[in-house]
Amino acid sequence: MSKYITTPIYYVNGEAHIGHAYTTFIADTMARYERLKGEDTFFLTGTDEHGQKIEESAVKAGKQTQKFADEISAKFKNLWNEFGVSYNKFIRTTDETHMKGVQKAFEVMVAKGDIYKDFYEGHYCVSCETFFPETQLVDGEFCPDCGRATSVVKEESYFFKLSKYEDRLLKHYETNPEFIMPKSRASEAVNFVKSGLRDLSITRTSFSWGVKIPKSIGDDKHVMYVWLDALLNYVTALGYGTDEAQMDYWPAGVHFVGKDILRFHAIYWPAFLMSLDLPLPKHIGAHGWWTRDGEKMSKSKGNVVSPKEVADAYGVENLRYFMLREVPFGQDGDFSQRALIDRINSELSNDLGNLLNRIIGMSGKYSDFMIDSKDVEKYHTKELIKMNKVLDSLDIFMENLQTHRYLEELWKLFAIGNGVIQEYEPWVKMKNNQEDEALATVGLVANILARAAVMLHPVMPETTKIIANALSFEINQESYQELVVDKKLLKLFNIKKVPPLFPRIEEPLMAEALKGETNPPKEEKKEEDTDNLIEIGQFFETSLKIGTVLEAEEVPKSKKLLKLQVDLGEERSRQIVAGIKEFYSTKDLINTQVCVVANLKPAKLMGMMSEGMLLAAKDEDGLCLIRPQKPKKAGTPIG
Repeated sequence: MSKYITTPIYYVNGEAHIGHAYTTFIADTMARYERLKGEDTFFLTGTDEHGQKIEESAVKAGKQTQKFADEISAKFKNLWNEFGVSYNKFIRTTDETHMKGVQKAFEVMVAKGDIYKDFYEGHYCVSCETFFPETQLVDGEFCPDCGRATSVVKEESYFFKLSKYEDRLLKHYETNPEFIMPKSRASEAVNFVKSGLRDLSITRTSFSWGVKIPKSIGDDKHVMYVWLDALLNYVTALGYGTDEAQMDYWPAGVHFVGKDILRFHAIYWPAFLMSLDLPLPKHIGAHGWWTRDGEKMSKSKGNVVSPKEVADAYGVENLRYFMLREVPFGQDGDFSQRALIDRINSELSNDLGNLLNRIIGMSGKYSDFMIDSKDVEKYHTKELIKMNKVLDSLDIFMENLQTHRYLEELWKLFAIGNGVIQEYEPWVKMKNNQEDEALATVGLVANILARAAVMLHPVMPETTKIIANALSFEINQESYQELVVDKKLLKLFNIKKVPPLFPRIEEPLMAEALKGETNPPKEEKKEEDTDNLIEIGQFFETSLKIGTVLEAEEVPKSKKLLKLQVDLGEERSRQIVAGIKEFYSTKDLINTQVCVVANLKPAKLMGMMSEGMLLAAKDEDGLCLIRPQKPKKAGTPIG
């Protein structure tokens, strides 16, 4: 059975950051895992190179657009090569075969009656390459996704009949509950479709850097909308519209994407595929964003994490392990050097590295580095059962894209290995002439390490090769079958000495401020500051008060906003505009109490002044307001 795994194609308006690396690492891990099990697996990554934003970026850089795209695309490809990413194909949307495939798809959609020409007028965000209705704009002007100013665009355009597929999409979500993973993300797509789909503008005439619509249409002033062009990469990479030699890999097993582009992959892409009469992908895996030391990354703050810089300092495999272990798939993650160092020292160095060193040392002392499994079953049946139970539990976590749980469970093997050494004390047994029992314990630990190395291989392929070489076997489909599936024990072998795999790290290896930042570096943090602690005075700079909601009304044309009048014990009530309409009705709020940030600078939302912010908590189950346990006088300070 074949498997097809993809990353999104990365936009060439900047170099790779830590979020790109995370997506690529998790896709690479999944591809390696499937190959280890013997699945014929095709792994795709690449770059998205068309659109107005690229054209403008090239002009700013003073370069010809194709040359600009070539340079940035090469940086992505070179980085993934340096990181040992096992992709089968690196696609570029400027590839000739891709552009021919996109034009073929356009012709099929036209023949299907799904494309028509009309005029489009709307608010367009160049940065997001997306039109937004006025009701979704912030303050009537700014993009709700990136915050940049939009511009009103009116131009002739070809439209895709997205509205035609509304019912089919909802039916697909209902009958395929694991189509969007994690499941907590599915409501975003379902609610968007239920709110009503508008036909999608899919061509532009205001710029030229894109795929021309087919000559058969006879309208060469149009280029295709970047998302139609980009999404089709998943099938053009397999030959759609050209030789179609590898279309047997379709449909994709999983498209890995960031949560910010879920809508395009979970709504637009399935509708395009329905129009082309192609099967839909089995899963869309949407992961969260990464922050740095608890703060959103931005170039202006100088805190964008370069994956190459981290890998150069700490090792690419340590970075892979950290990112896949640190955060549950679908949730946001935070990168900090302290967290990375803690994972390296405690889990990689103490649990794994020291265990290997211990059996190398004991086997050298007790048996001239020869290790035999002949008495393992005789003395350690209980531990073998525990080990095999862990091995049998792992697959479901990878199927559900939960690499953090996969690694958490896998680490139980090292706990078993370290535990048996402490419990059975081979050095004592050697002194008491119980050599068979002592060597059986060493043999058990060697088998634990071997099986754990096989299962860790998709995450840390180079490190596990070193472990396997020390244990005199190779990690491949055959050893997976023998050691993990059939539960066979290692044959008599000579263990090899290896240097410590994970030397302890005492101090951060990178400056707290990354190279090339525009802001001056901050003073080195003292030890007590490493967890972003603040002074008590900083906390009291925020004024939190109890407020009573006097009035509440819905904001016309807004799906999220309610306008509240809140009594904070002042001469007049405060007007607060809050995005809680999806979770509270107006009648739920009147005469109830809320917690308010009272000293925020007033801001406009959809043209209305908001003079504070409500405190609330939100998780996968929804949002709830923070309220006092008992009624308090309006204006009562919190703190």
